[in-house]
Amino acid sequence: MTRRRALGLLGLGTVAAVSGLSGCSLLAGTPQPKLLPSTAPLPAPFTVPLPLPEVAAPSRTDGRADYYELVQSAAEVEILPGLRTRVWGYGGTFPGPTIEARSGRETVVRVSNGLGAPTVTHLHGGRTPPESDGYPTDLVQPGARRDYVFPLDQRAATLWYHDHRMDYTGQQVWRGLAGFFLVRDDEEDALPLPEGERDIPLMICDRSFAEDGSMPYPGFADRPGVREPYMGGVLGDVILVNGAPWPELRVERARYRFRLLNGSNARPYELALSPGGTIVQIGSDGGLLTAPRGMSRVRLSPGERADVIVDFAAYRSGDRVELRNLDGEGPQGRVMRFAVGGDARDDSAIPRTLSRVERLDPAAAKVTRDFAFTGGSLHGGTGWLINGNPFDPRRAEARPRLGDTEIWRLTSDVAHPVHLHLDHFQVLSVNGERLEGPPEWKDTVELRDAQTVEIVTRFTGYRGRYVMHCHNLEHEDMAMMANFEVV
Repeated sequence: MTRRRALGLLGLGTVAAVSGLSGCSLLAGTPQPKLLPSTAPLPAPFTVPLPLPEVAAPSRTDGRADYYELVQSAAEVEILPGLRTRVWGYGGTFPGPTIEARSGRETVVRVSNGLGAPTVTHLHGGRTPPESDGYPTDLVQPGARRDYVFPLDQRAATLWYHDHRMDYTGQQVWRGLAGFFLVRDDEEDALPLPEGERDIPLMICDRSFAEDGSMPYPGFADRPGVREPYMGGVLGDVILVNGAPWPELRVERARYRFRLLNGSNARPYELALSPGGTIVQIGSDGGLLTAPRGMSRVRLSPGERADVIVDFAAYRSGDRVELRNLDGEGPQGRVMRFAVGGDARDDSAIPRTLSRVERLDPAAAKVTRDFAFTGGSLHGGTGWLINGNPFDPRRAEARPRLGDTEIWRLTSDVAHPVHLHLDHFQVLSVNGERLEGPPEWKDTVELRDAQTVEIVTRFTGYRGRYVMHCHNLEHEDMAMMANFEVV
């Protein structure tokens, strides 16, 4: 009997029934994400301006590639007004510098570790050779450096880079090791989309702050994982956008493109405008959609991205428009605010057709594989497992052949945002119901509580060892990760 059928027979086969419990699910008391309260005085929302991450300049270029240098270092920065916060950042900033690259042009990023702990850097959404993918045990020790080579044989898309050290990803991303990586191409450049100062990346994440301004994390100094109350995931009570608490952005009455990234460890967001308005989605994890989608809300689980356009000409000069999180309560239900200014020239448009997205044929799949994401026993305690197994770098859960198409059936106990390295995929069905409409390319998909999602992918990148894992970073650190080897 499947987990979903068992829940259905108990009358519990819905998200609401399972997630309505306090702190755990009905499945073996599996923990849910837990709020870590701040003790610092928190600012009123919308009192600080939205910062924009610095755009990195290449250290050199040649006929083959662009070369960047990032130094991971600790720094004291002001996040909450009047307090200093120690962060770990690429270039000592949080978020790190934005790298803007071209599809088909190799980008080489040299990462130097100036911290007191090992690191690993992963380009999330990149089609990357295994030696540069940021495998969790490919450690860069303090004082060492590593060149990551990204061929970028892929479409334009909003990617991001972040730490991926085995057992410590949650802790080190929480401290600030994350940044945007934007891939551009000729197809997207030819479209009349908002650009320049109206093309804005927004990294949304939550953190908590102690009285001295530090960002505490409920981990251990001498071993991996998190303390038991937070095994389901760590939630902060301060919503940051580009490293600022509940910021405000002044906009003109024109169209703006926002590259939305959920950079939180465990918090999902259901983003909507208040007092109402249309959000037009034009892109997903893997780049442009086939056509724009007008919607009232956009949901992002940890690791997911969405490129959207908001037309502020629909509002009056002087209006204040909030970006809210319908999945949060109180301060966690607020994200940022837009202060609408005057009229402005706007030559942008939203074409009816954005791109051509190939639909993968599930009938071409060579095999269907099952992966169960569940809580379970780990080293005498509770951990997170895939197919009943904790992560082991020596074991592969799947060995797809290069060029083959496969269907992977993912099932959950509680919510798990599942991220697949190397190749993008398309979602076929949710709880047995086939998705209608045009296909889109994804690299992260949210499994809700007690849910089954089928994805289809074609392994066309590189041979080698990669990982699939839950992007709830506390789940990942407590062993919810599995190898697959492309052969």
